[in-house]
Amino acid sequence: MNFDVVVHKEDNGYWAEVPALKGCFTQGDTIDEIRKNITEAIEGWFSVDMPEQYDEIIRIAL
Repeated sequence: MNFDVVVHKEDNGYWAEVPALKGCFTQGDTIDEIRKNITEAIEGWFSVDMPEQYDEIIRIAL
């Protein structure tokens, strides 16, 4: 499962959002940190917004 991620550069780091998942966003100091954090944010979004399907979705995505 793939999602578009929009990364925004700011003076002191980055923040990223997943437009397809309302409220799914994160921040970080580096692009590598953003990659890690957005993966965790997506997993967290599914665990909260779709708890019944979470295990199946994460298994398919990973």
